[in-house]
Amino acid sequence: MTTPLVFALPKGRLLDEAMPLLEQAGVVPEAAFFDKHSRALSFATTRGDVRLIRVRAFDVATFVAHGAAQAGIVGSDVIDEFDYADLYAPVDLDIGHCRLSVAEPLAARDSESDGRESHARVATKYPNLTRRHFEKLGIWAEVVKLNGAMELAPTLGLASRIVDLVSTGQTLKENGLVETSRIMPVSARLIVNRAALKTDSARLGALVDAFRDLVARRKAA
Repeated sequence: MTTPLVFALPKGRLLDEAMPLLEQAGVVPEAAFFDKHSRALSFATTRGDVRLIRVRAFDVATFVAHGAAQAGIVGSDVIDEFDYADLYAPVDLDIGHCRLSVAEPLAARDSESDGRESHARVATKYPNLTRRHFEKLGIWAEVVKLNGAMELAPTLGLASRIVDLVSTGQTLKENGLVETSRIMPVSARLIVNRAALKTDSARLGALVDAFRDLVARRKAA
């Protein structure tokens, strides 16, 4: 019996955008997948050779990079943060658009001096991308690792600024913060495990082609 491919999906808003693409690619989850009260994490699909797992976005990359899942969908921010050698991102899905940005209190920006800054304490869940960004500016970033409620860090004195995903900027505004620079644009990518692509090229290759064709058709429409 053929071992099912495991396809990892992220929880949250990106999942809602990814589902139509996944279904158009022929991978339709069982009804239990849509049960909001279910705590199940693994699901069958209409394809007997594909199972879905639903995990946190950062964990999607980890599962695929280590071969526990053979494919998945995740934001380019997660891919660049971890930079796993065994992770291959062959298709930009053109969904989940946002940006990774630096933000700080409006009052702090308005009161900045002209002196050159050499150190900054930054709250983020992206320590690697944050350090690399500030290093390019000649600034040593002391990173405070947070997984949520990032906007509270400057208000409570935990950090002078934050690095986080920004879509409309409304959350920043409501918490007295302003976007001061953009580190990178972000969109969702189809990712696959490199080793699995070599050993199971027929199935994974067909899946990659299906997503690539879907994106091309959407852009041409």
